[in-house]
Amino acid sequence: MVTVRDYERGDAEGICRLFYETVRGVNLGDYSPEQVRAWAPAPPDPEAWHGRMSGRHTLVAEGDRGVVGFAELEEDGHLDMLYCHRDVVGRGVGSLLYGAVEERARGLGIGRIFTEASITARPFFGRHGFAVLRRNTVVRRGVALTNFSMEKVL
Repeated sequence: MVTVRDYERGDAEGICRLFYETVRGVNLGDYSPEQVRAWAPAPPDPEAWHGRMSGRHTLVAEGDRGVVGFAELEEDGHLDMLYCHRDVVGRGVGSLLYGAVEERARGLGIGRIFTEASITARPFFGRHGFAVLRRNTVVRRGVALTNFSMEKVL
């Protein structure tokens, strides 16, 4: 059983570990080892991430083992991150989490959600009604990575 709730300070460490493990595991299917190392060279600092997550609409998917996913929605409708633990990818947790994000956005009067989706996440967002606006190349630690600007009008 997975539930979605608002972020709490004690979630930061688990979220940082989840982010690192997801990029290093799930995204390795679409990005080279060099790209994955540039994207997530180490788990992020929980204190630094707490500062940013507490200033956004951060939602957490929690299961029996603790945090299994998270998403960060900004006031302008930017969905900065949506990550699920590799053990729950493809099991509906991402859709549950995204549904909560969309519900929050509608409640805030946000008329569109936009994101920069990885190659891995692009099909997920497409299934949820997002359109690709453009393909991007971003550079992290001197390494080029591809992502896609995507948008959904609510």
